[in-house]
Amino acid sequence: MEQGNHTMVTEFVLLGLSHYRQVQLVFFVLFLLSYMVTVLGNLLIIVTIQANSCLTSPMYFFLCNLSFIDLCYSSVTSPRMLADLLSQRKTISFNGCMAQLFLLHFVGASEMFLLTVMAYDRYVAICKPLRYMSIMSRPVCCMLVVGCWMGGFVHSIVQTILTVHLPFCGPNKIDNYFCDVPPVIRLACTNIYIIELLMVSNSGLISLVCFLVLLVSYTVILVTVSLRLRDGKWKALSTCASHIMVVTLFFGPCMFIYLRPFSNFSADKGVSIIYTVLTPMANPLIYTLRNKEVKDSMRRLWSQHRLSIKN
Repeated sequence: MEQGNHTMVTEFVLLGLSHYRQVQLVFFVLFLLSYMVTVLGNLLIIVTIQANSCLTSPMYFFLCNLSFIDLCYSSVTSPRMLADLLSQRKTISFNGCMAQLFLLHFVGASEMFLLTVMAYDRYVAICKPLRYMSIMSRPVCCMLVVGCWMGGFVHSIVQTILTVHLPFCGPNKIDNYFCDVPPVIRLACTNIYIIELLMVSNSGLISLVCFLVLLVSYTVILVTVSLRLRDGKWKALSTCASHIMVVTLFFGPCMFIYLRPFSNFSADKGVSIIYTVLTPMANPLIYTLRNKEVKDSMRRLWSQHRLSIKN
């Protein structure tokens, strides 16, 4: 398609993680295993929480939604990356690239907001235990989750609109394994300084503000636990520790990528792997290994399944 004297880009070439075939095959095996763990782990958490009537507290409601988001998040990038690792020609159409960019930021921002809501849930549970069930009622929890998805949608549609209206008329090689804002807008045939500022103020500030809110929330929780609680102190600390691990894994790389001008760093691909591949896989492992109720529910579910097979 032509516009003026320029030929508009109709597809992009994803350069991927490596040009060496042997390395690509190693990556394929590793990322296939991680994607399988991600899908199976998050599905197991969802099924366990839905099947157990004891896991009805707001924390498990949010955990179920987090597992669903991680399932969607990993599915935005991993299947395409796995296919490209086995393919000689790693191309993606312009529309496909914009769709992947939109979905990535839609689900990613929704997860940021949900992790912030989960921190608020833990704050209310530990600092205001007598009012916990009245404050975090099921209608309120549902509204908070819907708000997370709506916030993610607004964030993503802004990012996508700013990107899709840029003129792409020359280079079409994306130095990454998926379509994201920083590597894509660097290919635009125009000065992108203002666009960079707008996108940093969008993605970067969302990451930073959510992270600071989470940091303050967990600091208050830890201080409260240390000063007030005696019974259940270690349980509360264990729960907070698992949340902090998830927050660090997710927000650290996001702030590194989005909270700076979109210059190309050699570490960008490695950092991107952390929040697109490792974090969705780590969430079910962290929450199941550090949560006694979830582990006990999984054992009971497995025992019931074995009994049903024998009968």
